[in-house]
Amino acid sequence: MSKTLQLDIDGMSCASCVGRVEKALTETPGVSRATVNLATEQAQVVTDDNTPVTSLLATLDKVGYPGRVHDNGSDAETSQQDKKAHEITVLTRDFIIAAGLTLPVAILEMGGHLIPAFHQWIMQNIGQSNSWTLQFVLTSLVLFGPGIRFLRLGIPALLKGAPEMNSLVALGTLSAWSFSVVALFAGDLLPAGTRNVYFEAAAVIVTLILLGRLLEARAKGRTGDAIRKLVDLTPETAHVERDGKTVEIPVAEVQLGDVLHLRPGQRVAVDGEVISGDSYIDESMLTGEPIPVAKTVGDEVVGGSINKNGQLTFRATRIGQDTLLSRIVQMVQDAQSAKLPIQGVVDRVTAIFVPVVMVLALVTFLVWLLFGPEPALTFALVNAVAVLIIACPCAMGLATPTSIMVGTGRAAELGVLFRKGDALQSLRDCQVIALDKTGTLTEGKPVLSDFVVQDGFDHDDVLQLLASVEQHSEHPIAQAIVAAASERSLPLLVTEQYRTVPGMGVSASIKGTQIDIGADRFAQEKSIALTTVRDISDELAATGKSPLYAIINNKLAAVIAVADTIKASTPDAVAAFHAMGLKVAMITGDNQRTADAIARQIGIDEVVAGVMPDGKVTAIQKLREQYGAIAFVGDGINDAPALAEANIGIAVGTGTDIAIESSDVVLMSGDLNGVVNALAVSHATLRNIKQNLFWAFAYNAALIPVAAGALYPAAGVLLSPMLAAGAMAMSSVFVVTNALRLRRLKLTH
Repeated sequence: MSKTLQLDIDGMSCASCVGRVEKALTETPGVSRATVNLATEQAQVVTDDNTPVTSLLATLDKVGYPGRVHDNGSDAETSQQDKKAHEITVLTRDFIIAAGLTLPVAILEMGGHLIPAFHQWIMQNIGQSNSWTLQFVLTSLVLFGPGIRFLRLGIPALLKGAPEMNSLVALGTLSAWSFSVVALFAGDLLPAGTRNVYFEAAAVIVTLILLGRLLEARAKGRTGDAIRKLVDLTPETAHVERDGKTVEIPVAEVQLGDVLHLRPGQRVAVDGEVISGDSYIDESMLTGEPIPVAKTVGDEVVGGSINKNGQLTFRATRIGQDTLLSRIVQMVQDAQSAKLPIQGVVDRVTAIFVPVVMVLALVTFLVWLLFGPEPALTFALVNAVAVLIIACPCAMGLATPTSIMVGTGRAAELGVLFRKGDALQSLRDCQVIALDKTGTLTEGKPVLSDFVVQDGFDHDDVLQLLASVEQHSEHPIAQAIVAAASERSLPLLVTEQYRTVPGMGVSASIKGTQIDIGADRFAQEKSIALTTVRDISDELAATGKSPLYAIINNKLAAVIAVADTIKASTPDAVAAFHAMGLKVAMITGDNQRTADAIARQIGIDEVVAGVMPDGKVTAIQKLREQYGAIAFVGDGINDAPALAEANIGIAVGTGTDIAIESSDVVLMSGDLNGVVNALAVSHATLRNIKQNLFWAFAYNAALIPVAAGALYPAAGVLLSPMLAAGAMAMSSVFVVTNALRLRRLKLTH
């Protein structure tokens, strides 16, 4: 048996860190799979039951990234928010300190280069030696104060032979600082003409990267807003009956079977079943559906939803981590921790990226030292440091996970749950959407769809008589007729001599009136001519409905039909699938005639009818061979095998737990337009990821040669280490900000 653990990890800053942690965890005995996410700073680890958590935590400590087991509770979420807030506070403090110390250094050094008169003033009033000494003191405070985090993490990683982003920053800033220290205190050791200081470069690099980290932390804090909003839906207290009294207690103390009271405007504390009262519940935060849902005795209420008007009393049926809201939070977190196939490209590149950058920096240094103009050592140092700084792979590590976090969070707000993160990419690649009929395309329960009363009979009188007869039957058709009478508030009458005629219909009498209800053969047996209603019967048959005939006192009273009606949203959804270039198929156990009739109504391309659950699997395999990758949408227990077989299984959330557990995507409402929304989120997220990856890769590919001095021979252009630091920091901020655009994704369905 295997188990899945979620670990919180500290200290990761770039894609190289992710690679190191993943490699270390995967190589731990008993671990079969490990997935690390830089944006969430978490790892999902699949181990066997005998692997102790302590061995995983020891592995993380050994590679320099301490971790702990993630807690899913609301208190833990609050603690995580507090930790993020503390991180932002510390970064803000350190950035302000670094900026305050760096500003005089930049003015003293750069001001003199930009304004000759200012340089003269420094020489006359401060002196070069004093100016350099002041820069040394201030830069040292920056480097070994706010900037110590880069040295503390980067140097050990470098010594272990596993350099990462902090190593590049540490190497670059220490190189500039060390060269400047030698120039200040032992200038005679340097070749003639190379005695310059670059304290401002080291100080500005640290300050700009701290600014980038601060902006990145603030932006990353917003990527998890969807999870926080979901967690915040649970109220802190609940009103529970205890010892005959209603008391207010913390939600965590609610027990299974407790009776809870819900007043207007309050949030439902836990999942439960209504035992008294009537009201409307706003479930939009869970399902994406804006219209409140009527609730009465026997209905389910979901924790986190809002009671709009009436008072309800309900019994707790699911509490704690078992509530629907908690399961949704876990689904979203699992999806956000997933790794898309497209991430594999990033992993392969970043595995060798930092060592390659260090080699490029060394080559840059040697080329400029050996072949560059005088002062060659100065040029060599400046360009090598610029290469080290510009190439930090922060943006690469954030490109995919930030988009996944925001995309899956936005989908959850729309009532679409990606149970598996890689479904985001797989769904976009589907060529055909296969739909179960009952409960997916249709409402899932038969209703009285046609009721054509013959001359000489009253509509409500006939319906009342038929419903009174059918009240004794559990058949779906009978229940639909009874429900139709109930909607019109028609009281049911006492029947006599009720009997079922196998294969024909039912008969009964009410106060001397004989009522017979059945198919055409039943009417023919009663010698009732159907020629006058043949057109009506043919029209019903053409739309896949089986006409029934009501006979009162041996006269044809009405032609009726009961059907599982198509959901109002279905035609628009099918049209949207076609607009996306997808083929649409229907797979159903219904007869071919009924299935074809429904397909004609809503524009289905392919119909597979009369199939059992195992036949649905075969049908999906054939459709895949014909069209390519396939997504299947279903809601029942008999859909579970098909949901598992399809490339992407989409479960209608109003369906069964078994169907949901077999799926990759869950629609919290029964609206088929949720599939359209899921496809839209999938396309938008993948497009966003590609934008981020293009930026991250193109940025490094374009600027590393510039930093190395490739443009200098032709254009005399060099990229200073300070500009490199600013550009590197802004690259990460760009990626996270671009991902945050998904929060504003507007959908038409």
